[in-house]
Amino acid sequence: MSVVIPARNDARALEHCLGLLASQTLAPLEVVVVDNDSSDDTAQVAHRYGAVVVREPTRGIPQAAATGYDAARGEVIARLDADSRPGPDWVERVARALADDDLAAVTGTGFFYDLPRGLRRPVAAAYLGSYYALTHLALGHRSLWGSSMGLRRTAWEEVRGGVHRDDAELHDDLDLAFVLGPGRRIGHDRTLRVGVSARSLRGADQLRRRLDRAWRTLEVNWAVSPPWLRWRDRIAAGRVTSRSSSRGRAA
Repeated sequence: MSVVIPARNDARALEHCLGLLASQTLAPLEVVVVDNDSSDDTAQVAHRYGAVVVREPTRGIPQAAATGYDAARGEVIARLDADSRPGPDWVERVARALADDDLAAVTGTGFFYDLPRGLRRPVAAAYLGSYYALTHLALGHRSLWGSSMGLRRTAWEEVRGGVHRDDAELHDDLDLAFVLGPGRRIGHDRTLRVGVSARSLRGADQLRRRLDRAWRTLEVNWAVSPPWLRWRDRIAAGRVTSRSSSRGRAA
């Protein structure tokens, strides 16, 4: 397994994340930190923890994430953000989830570690619950959450030419889920829980930017395949799976 972390000017949060990855119950093959034109010591922190540092000079999470996936050598490509705080068995749980050959990818959940203690899980549950529910309607299938997810290398190689890595104003995880399409199964594992910062939700400007990016991601991908066609394909794929399962039981 390769763990990919896109990062720009996030050395302090990255150091905490890498420290947690260094003490996993199952060590990853490698940790790939994508230095997205940082002006702080992000790259130096990554080197200090033995990570592979890949430079992506074009700013934007879609560009940085795709560059990291391209560089990863593992059969499974796991993904965290620089401010993600994985538990000690997070890598092991990603590996266990993707032992299911029917899954192309798996996505997790989290809590906001920098909110007051009583709000950390309820606010995250409301935020992620809404995200997963609404994006499911938009996609015709489950989405991905970039702060805690895993992807098969074979699936990435099949779709890497379709992701919009040249548009910095997209949510890269949602864009990747769109490109994976209804024909590839994405699992949801609630045990893939990580702590994340709530900084991206603070202030009207941050919220507006996230909503603008969400709409931009929908607009770009719906131009290729609108939701009614995606749901048609999802229902058709479900029927094929059901018939295959029935034949298997009969045999």
